[in-house]
Amino acid sequence: MDFSLSEEQQTIRDAVLKHCAQFSPEYWLQHDHDATFPHDFYKSLVDAGWLGIAMPAEFGGSGLGITEASLMMQAIAESGAGMSGASAVHMPVFSLQPIALFGTEEQKQRMLPPVVAGQDRVCFAVTEPNAGLNTTELKTRAEKVEGGYMVNGEKIWISTAQVANKMLLLARTTPLDQVKRKTEGLSLFYTDLDRSKIEVRLIHKMGRHAVDSNMLFISDLFVPEEDRIGAEGQGFKIILHGMNPERILIGAESVGIGRAAIARAARYARERIVFNRPIGMNQGIQHPLAKCWAQLEAANLMVFKAAALFDQGKECGVEANAGKYLAAEAAFEACHTAMLTLGGMGYAQEYHIERLMREVFIPRTAPISPHMILNFLAEKVLDLPKSY
Repeated sequence: MDFSLSEEQQTIRDAVLKHCAQFSPEYWLQHDHDATFPHDFYKSLVDAGWLGIAMPAEFGGSGLGITEASLMMQAIAESGAGMSGASAVHMPVFSLQPIALFGTEEQKQRMLPPVVAGQDRVCFAVTEPNAGLNTTELKTRAEKVEGGYMVNGEKIWISTAQVANKMLLLARTTPLDQVKRKTEGLSLFYTDLDRSKIEVRLIHKMGRHAVDSNMLFISDLFVPEEDRIGAEGQGFKIILHGMNPERILIGAESVGIGRAAIARAARYARERIVFNRPIGMNQGIQHPLAKCWAQLEAANLMVFKAAALFDQGKECGVEANAGKYLAAEAAFEACHTAMLTLGGMGYAQEYHIERLMREVFIPRTAPISPHMILNFLAEKVLDLPKSY
């Protein structure tokens, strides 16, 4: 049992941190102010070959695993980019796993290289206004027509839809009352985000203004049959192979944003002089920060245990959810503690803690709430009755 990074993994972490150092905290604060997507940051990662880190080499990627992708995403968040930087490239890293695993050779060749090359940008269209986390109750319909499907419905909290031209879409192809199991009858598609058939409506939110969140209103969108991933009606099973990596990446990003906050707070505590001594000498400052460090590093171990299991093709649902839960809770406390360490200046934008504080609510809340994770763990680990 070895908890240390391999030489290759350490090189990845160091290289990404060095790359991200080109983009200062002020860069991210300005994009947050302007609510503009960080196109130049995104392009720089494409040009450096990072976007395809977990994609097969034969389709332009690096052929590495979710472990290496998690190291990359963690380093981006830890650099000070926070969720603005991580979310800008998060989607291509995890959302195409179902295509890599279940797509035909023709689909992989057609769909994957343009994303790795930065030519196509993807959004993940699953969540709906009236279904929430109850994915089997999705109302978006994909009705069979000649040559493909006609799609109608609504989606919500769809990140990067303002800049995307492709989407991974989950829709019901068989009505719920006509299937034996609720998880059947859902199909997965990777298709064009056709703005003549899809209204993309921006959701104004508390943080991470640089990366948009949206509602989608889909009206008579034709999706060719060749854009369906896997067998009709098996979309729920297929999408699960994207959900565990998503939780793992979110967990890694959470640790990154927590580390960024604690590093800023510790530096401030070393430099801030009150009563003729640095405030970092006071145990009332030291202990909370040290506790946050310990919690973040413990959560990090669970996140990377989940990543290792996924890369080995083993079941990792419990570990992925537990890692996401622990990391997000630890990151929230880290950001809050950092703000308290700085006192009033923690509330000032120029110190960047308030930006990290606003952004840390994202991994704490999405893509699944801490309460639902605890429900899942109670059922799967403790063998308690299902509560939802």
